[in-house]
Amino acid sequence: QVQVVESGGGLVQAGGSLRLSCAASGNILSINYMGWYRQAPGKTRDLVAENTNIGGSSYADSVKGRFTIFRDSPRNTSSLQMNSLKPEDTAVYYCNVRGTTTRRRAFNFWGQGTQVTVSA
Repeated sequence: QVQVVESGGGLVQAGGSLRLSCAASGNILSINYMGWYRQAPGKTRDLVAENTNIGGSSYADSVKGRFTIFRDSPRNTSSLQMNSLKPEDTAVYYCNVRGTTTRRRAFNFWGQGTQVTVSA
């Protein structure tokens, strides 16, 4: 089993910064993907930023230049540094982790989500 836990959400004023963290643990042999997604009320869950073993990092157009994804592969962790936050960034942010378990099975797990609220 693999567990994914996010932390670091909260309330911030527009223009402020937050840093989200994601930690994966359990029967992990390797991780090939860590990504951050967000879902606002009444909307779909959309990709914010991702990091893969092959392709490196990529970002949604709406956050380019403001958000940065970091990944610590030996520790199976990722963080999302969010600067110049806007009210439209308000959403529940989810971490998604994909890889292989120690039983050589592919896995794809989501964290429970962390709320980010940006006030105008």
